[in-house]
Amino acid sequence: METKTASNILPVRQAKPKWLKVKLPTGKKYTELRGLVDKYSLNTICASGSCPNMGECWGEGTATFMILGNICTRSCGFCGVKTGRPETVDWDEPEKVARSIKIMGIKHAVLTSVDRDDLKDMGSIMWSETVKAVRRMNPETTLETLIPDFQGITKHIDRIIDVAPEVVSHNIETVRRLTREVRIQAKYDKSLEVLNYLKNSGQRRTKSGIMLGLGEKREEVIQTLEDLRKNQVDVVTIGQYLQPSKKHLPVQQFITPDQFQEYEKIGKELGFRHVESSALVRSSYKAQKHIN
Repeated sequence: METKTASNILPVRQAKPKWLKVKLPTGKKYTELRGLVDKYSLNTICASGSCPNMGECWGEGTATFMILGNICTRSCGFCGVKTGRPETVDWDEPEKVARSIKIMGIKHAVLTSVDRDDLKDMGSIMWSETVKAVRRMNPETTLETLIPDFQGITKHIDRIIDVAPEVVSHNIETVRRLTREVRIQAKYDKSLEVLNYLKNSGQRRTKSGIMLGLGEKREEVIQTLEDLRKNQVDVVTIGQYLQPSKKHLPVQQFITPDQFQEYEKIGKELGFRHVESSALVRSSYKAQKHIN
């Protein structure tokens, strides 16, 4: 029986190529932060998501925190986050996140969240309160907010704009043709509209990300980069999709380092301020660089 895929042509899982091998994180700063996370039971996506870049990012004083619980209302074919009925919002969470950042001595924090379509405000108030709490407790820490689409409702997006994080990111994830299968409830054009609205509303730095290896074609990747630039996105990250479990969409292709270099070159020629493009790149990779 054939395995379901983004283009329905790949019947078996592929072995990972040698360039996807990850070195174990090391270094004094990483060891210190690892100890603090364990000691105080701090929650970071870096650790819970087993990010391959954790050692490098932590060594540079950057970490990613997820708010609004760990159960998502959407069921995207690529994402390893659990789908279901989320728990009640924890209104102490903003202070907990701010305190975690302070304990870890984080210089640049990335905040992200599950989708909360079950909430009237889509979770935007919690987003706003978390940014405010981090600012109060960590006035020297810079922030990136990796937000959901909030269903494109501008009054919810405005709550993010009003607290003025240094960078606002929203990932388009894949090319137009594959969006319905890969992201399911999300819409390609809606994501572009959100990014464009952010910029037109005065957000200084906007960012988006694409994952490759789901069956997209070269010209579709280039078209997606062009669409992001037309909607005034400043920073783009391009990385390899890796299947979280057998229940998720399988990898159709492992993109070569040369291909990633080509996409980086094309992105820079299109006018992006920063392009991070390689197999292990994730949304918050080199995030501290994207402020300037």
